[in-house]
Amino acid sequence: METKLLRSVNPVNQQVVGEYQRHSAAETGRIISLTEREQTGWIETGFSERSVLMKKTAELLRREVEKHSTLITMEMGKPIKQSMAEIEKCASVCDYYAENAEKFLSREYIEAGGSESFVAFRPLGTILAVMPWNFPFWQVFRFAVPALMAGNGVLLKHASNVTGSAVAIETLFRESGFPYNLFRTLKIASSEVGKVIENPVVKAVTLTGSVGAGRAVASKAGAELKKTVLELGGSDPYVILDDADLDSSVPLCVSSRLVNGGQSCIAAKRFIVVRSRLKEFEKLFITLMEGKKMGDPMDRNNDLGPQASVYLRDELHDQVTSSIDKGAKCLLGGKVPDNAGAWYPPTVLTGIRPGMPAYDEEIFGPVAAIIAAEDEADAIRIANDTHFGLGAAVFTGNPERGRHIAETQLHAGCCFVNDLVRSDPRLPFGGINYSGYGRELSCFGIREFVNIKTVFVR
Repeated sequence: METKLLRSVNPVNQQVVGEYQRHSAAETGRIISLTEREQTGWIETGFSERSVLMKKTAELLRREVEKHSTLITMEMGKPIKQSMAEIEKCASVCDYYAENAEKFLSREYIEAGGSESFVAFRPLGTILAVMPWNFPFWQVFRFAVPALMAGNGVLLKHASNVTGSAVAIETLFRESGFPYNLFRTLKIASSEVGKVIENPVVKAVTLTGSVGAGRAVASKAGAELKKTVLELGGSDPYVILDDADLDSSVPLCVSSRLVNGGQSCIAAKRFIVVRSRLKEFEKLFITLMEGKKMGDPMDRNNDLGPQASVYLRDELHDQVTSSIDKGAKCLLGGKVPDNAGAWYPPTVLTGIRPGMPAYDEEIFGPVAAIIAAEDEADAIRIANDTHFGLGAAVFTGNPERGRHIAETQLHAGCCFVNDLVRSDPRLPFGGINYSGYGRELSCFGIREFVNIKTVFVR
């Protein structure tokens, strides 16, 4: 039997951060109706009014950065300096769409033989967002900001272990002056999401999460003929070619592997190194990984906090031990610390081959999988040997060589050359294959949840 409480637990010490009463079915239905009613008025506002409120939201985020970043760190364990950067990124996406939404959604005139014909972009209505715990503010803001600026209403079903963040975001939009019920948090269990999708008020669904969760939501939404955008997992390859500058490349690789404790869909996960540079890469990589400090995430001198939960830490360790049992060699880490909390050290595995979890699966934690490749062609083959397709990077001393590989040969939605993969409000973000479909951010993201309407006048 499911508990009536949603509980946030600090992964550092397993202490309860907060408990939240779940909404009943009747309360959930009432909230959905209120959001629909609020959205019908919001659709009549102009972009200038929306922009003022979104700028206010950015201002409040920056003013209350300590409060919000502390909440993030307490609920899911990332280092406080990374939580503060997350809040700033949320403020930046507010500024970006406040300044650009009107341009992105302006009429596009097309000559088609009548006196006038154009494409208009009109809001769909109320959008349901099912969001994960790893970036509890950013994942929400990168969807909600363009959705609100486009004239939609938002219902948020957040991961239960970051319910405090969900409530804080709802409060933040209200304090910024947005209509009271335009953005609402649904405090419900995952098992109740299907009923929300069935509600005729909900016009579309966006989900960031696992492949399994994506399949479940897409199946349900498909049965209701409702649009979905899915941002799912990744097994991002970083290809290290023979002419790569390792002194600049390896620090970026390490940073990408450890960002957010390795709990990021676009964190580097598989390092595919041409054999002529393998030993040199491994030596420098291990040195830098050893230098990262794991400890209290509230201490700004630490680089790595705990994993988000003991369950997730144990699942990660099972993937490591299974890979070792199948022939991988552990060069660093790989041992569960003997203390309370969801801790796991920086870990480096080499000798990775198909059939090992470190090769075939998404590794959601501070574990690097190093794979040897014979040459460029073999490295690209290995990089593409995955069901996923979110991010990929290639490191080379020849930028034109890298651009060609990134544009035409790597199978992923986001391909970077001589830099780590990251999201940016100015660039479209999303994947292919098991990493999902649709795009967030930039002009493409704000157009996902609008009616692209043809208007023809004779």
